[in-house]
Amino acid sequence: MTELEHVVRHTESRAEPGDRGAPDDDRGGLARGRRVVLAVVGGAALMAVGGLLATTLVKSPAQVAAETGPPAQGALTAEVERRVLAQTVVMRGTVAADQSVAVSPQGMRSAEGAGAAVVTKLPLKAGEPVTAGQLVAEVSGRPVFTLHGAQPMYRDLKPGAGGDDVAQLQQALRELGHGTGADAKGVFGAGTKAALAARYRAIGYEPLPAVADGGAALKSAREAVRSATWAVEDASGPPGAPAGPGSGKGGASATPSPGAAAGRELARAREALGEARAALAAAEAADGPMLPTAETVFLGSFPARVSSVGARAGSPVSGPLLTLSAGELVVEAYLKDDKRQLLRAGMAVVISSEVSGADARGKVALVATERTAAQPAGDLSQQSQGQDPKGGGSSGAGGADLGYRMVVRADQPLPAGFAGQDVRLTIESAATDGEALVVPVTAVSAGADGRTVVTAVSADGTQRRIEVRTGTSGDGFVAVTPARAGALAAGTRVVIGAAPRQATGEPE
Repeated sequence: MTELEHVVRHTESRAEPGDRGAPDDDRGGLARGRRVVLAVVGGAALMAVGGLLATTLVKSPAQVAAETGPPAQGALTAEVERRVLAQTVVMRGTVAADQSVAVSPQGMRSAEGAGAAVVTKLPLKAGEPVTAGQLVAEVSGRPVFTLHGAQPMYRDLKPGAGGDDVAQLQQALRELGHGTGADAKGVFGAGTKAALAARYRAIGYEPLPAVADGGAALKSAREAVRSATWAVEDASGPPGAPAGPGSGKGGASATPSPGAAAGRELARAREALGEARAALAAAEAADGPMLPTAETVFLGSFPARVSSVGARAGSPVSGPLLTLSAGELVVEAYLKDDKRQLLRAGMAVVISSEVSGADARGKVALVATERTAAQPAGDLSQQSQGQDPKGGGSSGAGGADLGYRMVVRADQPLPAGFAGQDVRLTIESAATDGEALVVPVTAVSAGADGRTVVTAVSADGTQRRIEVRTGTSGDGFVAVTPARAGALAAGTRVVIGAAPRQATGEPE
């Protein structure tokens, strides 16, 4: 009999039913004995489970090395596809208006010759539309207004001037309903003067005079004509005046004829009158309103928009007052040398806005042939005269090198919400002519004989080499054409990684 059985029997014998009068301490001993038995049985069970777990979790070093080692080497394959393959270039660009002009009037002067230029009125806010002929700012009491035209202002236009810029001004005034009369195209004559004065009055201002002398030159020319006219009248004698002595029987007299002297005086008076009248005509032609460069901004199309406002009323003019944008929205990007070699005008582009989640299709409109430099801060002299700072292509001095400017134009007008966004451009730089057989570039290899092949794998694992000619590549794939028609088809699996054995046989 084991010790455990002995304890159990002894405990049970002390708890026989007939011993009803057993002391209470005997009953307590019986309960304690049962707890001991249960504890011993539970400990044995736990030890058994722990041993089982140890046999599954504890491994020998050899077993661990076998289980963590690399798997047996096998061929990596990919399926031949039939599709259009395109080579794409992905980059970022900024949506902006086709023309953007920073308005920063320089050299603004008033009729009273005021000192430093001060912003006295800014009637527009960012985002508001702008029409032709509209007042966009006032500096030192003088207006700055818009006109329609593609050529930027580069000089003050005054009466008597001529050229293409004058012709552009005449056309812009006529579009606003101000006729230029009988003036020839490109000649700033009396009709153009009247039209320009009418435009200034329409926006509530008087134009500056071309000759800032208070009319003194014109007054002097008119007085000269009046004096010359009187001189001619004085030199003209009364009709039938006597010729004077010196014509008797005794022959010709040596004394000059008074009539001849009077004729010379009249001729000289008439010559002076002609010169005075010519001077008056020149003074009248030069007199009249002028168009200062600082008071006009020419924009290529309308309606335009106020992109930003950079000043407030009462502040001195120290930079751009506001920026105007005109024309359709385009995407502008700058290319480094490697990408410029891949891209050219006419390539298809997908314009993607992460903000709105919308895509638009377009084409590359321009790739500059010269690098563009960032304009140094504060150098806005050209922009203040209506110069389009996005004309691009020049590499000015003093600015950081931006690269080659590229412009993308959408097939359909971009939504207004795209303005100012940083968008993703996916440019298709090359594509197959229709669908073609396409494989990963890692599937193509060149043998010692110079032939380009892919290794096809059949269903039973047999490998065979197929000679191919490569075409367009992009995004990790390349178009291939089998040297023998029908030797390669869509759906065939080709090796793209290490194979367990060398392929045998000649290329098909």
